[in-house]
Amino acid sequence: MNIVDLLFYFFATLTVGGAVLMVFSKHPVPAALFMITSLVGVAALFVLLEAFFLAILQVLVYAGAVMVLFLFIIMLLDVGPEGGKASRIKVVSGLAGSVAAGLLVILVLNFVLQTGFESNRQIWPAIDESSMVTGQNLVFSTAVKNFGFGLFTKYMLPLQVSGFLLLAAMVGVIILSKKSVAEES
Repeated sequence: MNIVDLLFYFFATLTVGGAVLMVFSKHPVPAALFMITSLVGVAALFVLLEAFFLAILQVLVYAGAVMVLFLFIIMLLDVGPEGGKASRIKVVSGLAGSVAAGLLVILVLNFVLQTGFESNRQIWPAIDESSMVTGQNLVFSTAVKNFGFGLFTKYMLPLQVSGFLLLAAMVGVIILSKKSVAEES
């Protein structure tokens, strides 16, 4: 066992441990900090895979900007000590929803297996270098320039849609956080 294997086991344990602690945390701020720990562990796993650009994006975008946004929303909503407690109705409805989602997944898997999805599975054809062409198709490259070019040309619409969704989420949080003051007459 070499040092890379030991680092993998350490960072995988850090990632999974942070995720488990995030799920079982009773308060939202420590849960967000455990999620940051988990995201940094994923970034370290990307470094071990020599995907340095993805590791930097993981730390800057997810562990940095998104988690600051989460903490801002948590503090803006002013979730007190009673915020994590759920009523019996919420617990029962959550369990019923989980059971319904599990049954739906079982039904979909049963349908897929019964229709013989495995026999005609040509969704992602194999890529050979002779079929690669230039022009509208983007060729895989690890250069940041090619990544930016693809992001702002071919994938411009999904980028704009995600930006508008984040803007709508921020406006919704601001509207929900406003305290309504009852008018006295």
